[in-house]
Amino acid sequence: MTARKPIRAIVADDQAVVRTGFVNLLSTQDDIDVVGEAEDGAQAVALALAHRPDVALLDIRMPELDGIQAARTILRETDGATKALMLTTFDLDQYVFDALAAGASGFLLKDATFPELLHAVRVVAAGDAMLAPGITRRLIAEFVPRRPATAPKSLLDRLTAREVEVLLLIAQGLSNADIAERLTITDHTVKTHINRLFTKLELRDRAQAVIVAYEAGLVTPGAGG
Repeated sequence: MTARKPIRAIVADDQAVVRTGFVNLLSTQDDIDVVGEAEDGAQAVALALAHRPDVALLDIRMPELDGIQAARTILRETDGATKALMLTTFDLDQYVFDALAAGASGFLLKDATFPELLHAVRVVAAGDAMLAPGITRRLIAEFVPRRPATAPKSLLDRLTAREVEVLLLIAQGLSNADIAERLTITDHTVKTHINRLFTKLELRDRAQAVIVAYEAGLVTPGAGG
């Protein structure tokens, strides 16, 4: 049996204590290999292009180049092969929506526990969005109302009724298994619906699906799920 390759990651944060702490914690895991650390966004981009890591942990607020610009550049230059996981404080950073729109796969609080850190890195490396437990939904609900709508409701006309249902449940933070149980369908059918709606709406991941759901008015910001 061939051993799985470790997840390759970089960590970028201008606060040395935070950066070193994350690096040291990740380095204790056999399945995670930290290939570089940066103190600003420009260094993060250079590291990402040099090492092509699976995951880039990026502080949103950094000098030289902020995390959002760094994420956008990294995702573009690696064609999405490197996933962006944004580091943020708990006080609802005003830039989180822009980070999601730039293609970030989710958020991790700077005071996250060790298990939360490991879970986030592994989830994002696997190609999923870090939308649970509720952090990203809370952040979007806070900031979407302050922005002009950019996704017309007619965009949803491309979807079947079932695909709209699935999109709504994604926006409410449900996993594939949760959606399957809610709609009484198989996991495979859920994946098929998700792949089709992603193709129709030209979405990269679940994070972007949540944005479209909010901006098209399918979900009311602040509403319970």
